[in-house]
Amino acid sequence: MSPFAQELKQVQQRINAFLETQFDGVENHNSPLLEAMKYGLLLGGKRVRPFLVYATGKMLKANEQSLDYAAAAIEAIHAYSLIHDDLPAMDNDDLRRGHATCHIAFDEATAILAGDALQSLAFDILTKTPHISSEQKLALVQILSRASGVQGMCLGQSLDLISEHKQINLHRLELIHRNKTGALLKAALKLGFICSPHFEDKSLAQTLTRYADAIGLAFQVQDDILDIEGECSEIGKPVGSDLDLDKSTYPKLLGLNGAKQKAQDLYQTALNELEKIPFDTTALQALAEFIITRKS
Repeated sequence: MSPFAQELKQVQQRINAFLETQFDGVENHNSPLLEAMKYGLLLGGKRVRPFLVYATGKMLKANEQSLDYAAAAIEAIHAYSLIHDDLPAMDNDDLRRGHATCHIAFDEATAILAGDALQSLAFDILTKTPHISSEQKLALVQILSRASGVQGMCLGQSLDLISEHKQINLHRLELIHRNKTGALLKAALKLGFICSPHFEDKSLAQTLTRYADAIGLAFQVQDDILDIEGECSEIGKPVGSDLDLDKSTYPKLLGLNGAKQKAQDLYQTALNELEKIPFDTTALQALAEFIITRKS
């Protein structure tokens, strides 16, 4: 196992254990809601966003307990987005991470409510973040709320839906994915930054943001490539689902080889930004490589 794979596994174990504690003492009152929330949040996942929180924060000497809360919050938002993205009214997927999607495992109404509740849980978790100032805590809430809503992920989801069965250009496609996928990845990095003693360094923030923009887009380009070349057993959902929905993708607009070159170009951009940072960026370099070489 590579050093990066070991570090990612450690992050997965740490954040999964912390996420499970967020449900301690919560009574379900014979409702399926709590179990549906756990199902969507705890059933697998690469935990790339938590990894970004920890990698950035640890690089900048943030308290690791503070990072637990930031990482858990963004993963709760991500889980909510996947539950809703899989719904019949959106992508209508039956499979997620190799398991039945939440609305299949439970029912559509419960899945909607589970997503709603996970979104609320994320911000509740952030308000409890220890070892940081009130100013930092407010910044965490602002970053995650903006990245999740009409200035980020939800906008991207909406643009993606209205673009189905339409021919769109590369600029429009990048707008969709910088919001739909990139916004939360960028937020993850910012959350780790805000938890650190360097949270007021604007120049550092800008450099980290450019790195995050590059890997966020690269993540989606690789997703599009895997929708063509991936194995269902590895990606955990049907191959070709984007083609079935007649979505515009990078391979569709650039060709498969062009999409692969695009991923490589974004990877190099990310590495170039990391060279400007006067800290140990090894973990962020490894993550950038993982994003464009992953098979799931």
